[in-house]
Amino acid sequence: MNGIEFFKRLLGGHASDAVQHGRLLQAAAGTRVLVVDDSPTIRAVLGKMLGQDAYAVQKAVDGESAIALAKAEQPELIFLDIVLPGINGFAVLRSLRHDPLTRHIPIVMISGNQQATEQFYVQRFGADDFIKKPFGQREVQRAIHQLVRAGRLAARAPLVSPAAMLDPTVPYVEVGATASSIAA
Repeated sequence: MNGIEFFKRLLGGHASDAVQHGRLLQAAAGTRVLVVDDSPTIRAVLGKMLGQDAYAVQKAVDGESAIALAKAEQPELIFLDIVLPGINGFAVLRSLRHDPLTRHIPIVMISGNQQATEQFYVQRFGADDFIKKPFGQREVQRAIHQLVRAGRLAARAPLVSPAAMLDPTVPYVEVGATASSIAA
């Protein structure tokens, strides 16, 4: 096994390999995610879905607080409802995309409003993805998978089972190992 194959295997293979084997790539554990929705139910359910996948979730109920939180906390991903009280999700998206502090943050738009959904496709202001309500955990995971594949989010290191650690054909790296110590 050459060095590149070793690192591919160490990092869980190529992204397309993960999809072919039915696994969706996840962002790094602890990834900071901002959920913006005026519905307490959506905030709670999406927050729980993300929390179960070990993401650190913050929530905002409207566009103004979303912009303030995004600037102050610098989340690594935002799930943004289109229909919000006050300024709508499109205005929030435009504001975040025009601000040097927040323009790099991946944003997934969400909406159950058919008109807003149609408008999203007509006026795409730089969102990274769109999920139509109602949605399930698989749709949320798929959106994150696409962002990881595109390099917009850092990938989570694959889990290694205790049995795999005993298998000499499976590469094993101790926690705290550096790239130079792995290559040696």
